[in-house]
Amino acid sequence: MENRLFGEVVFGPVKSRRLGLSLGINILPADKKICSFNCIYCECGWNTSGPGLSFVPRDIVAKEMETRFSSAAVTRESIDVITFAGNGEPTLHPDFSGIIEDTLRLRDQYLPGIPVAVLSNSTMLFNEEVRNALLKCDMPILKLDSALSGSIRIINNVPEGFDTGKYFNGLMAMKGRATIQTMFLKGRFNGTDFDNTTEEELEAWITLLKKLQPEEVQVYTLHRVPPASEVQAIDHAKLKYIAERLKKESFNVHLVLN
Repeated sequence: MENRLFGEVVFGPVKSRRLGLSLGINILPADKKICSFNCIYCECGWNTSGPGLSFVPRDIVAKEMETRFSSAAVTRESIDVITFAGNGEPTLHPDFSGIIEDTLRLRDQYLPGIPVAVLSNSTMLFNEEVRNALLKCDMPILKLDSALSGSIRIINNVPEGFDTGKYFNGLMAMKGRATIQTMFLKGRFNGTDFDNTTEEELEAWITLLKKLQPEEVQVYTLHRVPPASEVQAIDHAKLKYIAERLKKESFNVHLVLN
C-alpha cells in the first residue's frame, strides 16, 4: 500500500467521509507515523521507529495555524471543520493541551463558528489533562473498534502488555461527552481470523456503548488499501444492519458508506 502521510502542520482542506471539508492539523513528525496503536487498517501505514522522531513544537504549530487560518478568513475559504488527525495519535504530543488552547483562540479570532474535532484512538484518556483538553473541543471523536480484548489486540495491533481495562476506563471517563468511531472489518492477521461484526462482537460492543452514552456513533469500513494484506471491508448491507440495531437502541448514528 501507499502510506498516506502528511508533510505539513496544516493541510487541506480535504474531503472527509465523515466530517465534510476538513482543514487538517498534524502535530506529529512530518512524513513519519507515531501512534500508541499500530492498527492493521491504518491509512498511514505501520508505525515508524528509529531516530529522528520528534513532535512539532507548540510555537511552530501556533504560527502555522495563524498563517493558514488568517489566509482562509481573508479568502472566505469553504471549511466545515478543523480536525486534529495527521500522522498518528495527536494526544501523544506533550503539549497537546496547550496546542488545543492555541487552536481555540486562533479559531475564535479568524474562523469563528467552525468546530474543532480531534480524531483519537482513546489510549491517552487516562490522562486528566488530555481529557480536559478534549472536552474543550467541539467534537472529540474516539476510537472503539471492539469491546473484546482479543479483537482489540488483533485489529488495533496493540503493544505487548496493553491494558484493555485501562483503555475502557478512559473511555468511561468521557461518558456522554464524545463521538465513538468504529471501523468494521474482517480477515486474517498473524495467522488469526477475526471479524468484528459477529453477534458476539456486536452484543459486547452495544453493551459497552450503552455505558458510554456517546453523542454519536460513526459506523464505517475500509476505504483505502490497508497495510495488512488479508484485511477485508464489510459490505454495505451488514453496515446498514449494524446502524439499524443502534437506532433501535436510540443511538444517534452516522453511517458512512462511500
